[in-house]
Amino acid sequence: MTTTYGPLAVWGVIAVVGLCTFLIRYSFIYLLGRVDGVPPRVERGLRYVPAAVLAALVAPSFLDPGPTVTATLLDPRLSAGVVAAGVAWVTENMFATLAVGMLTFWAVGAVL
Repeated sequence: MTTTYGPLAVWGVIAVVGLCTFLIRYSFIYLLGRVDGVPPRVERGLRYVPAAVLAALVAPSFLDPGPTVTATLLDPRLSAGVVAAGVAWVTENMFATLAVGMLTFWAVGAVL
């Protein structure tokens, strides 16, 4: 038995999920606005949120295992990620990290 949902049901689900997402995110803004000051420990922790989110978005894309160990190690994404991480560690320059990472990705892709 198959059930077909109309466009109104789909838009309803999108609206409910969007509203829930908004309320969850807004609750933090609202609660922190009511507090006189954010504790220093929380502020120190919040400084790492952008880096953690970026790592969570980027890491799965170049750590995806291939069908074999050789295919995984020869993947241009992994090589570019390792080189970009090294450049980021040494230079702490976002533009240099992106440029060297992309150049490495293209170079390894062209060679392989």
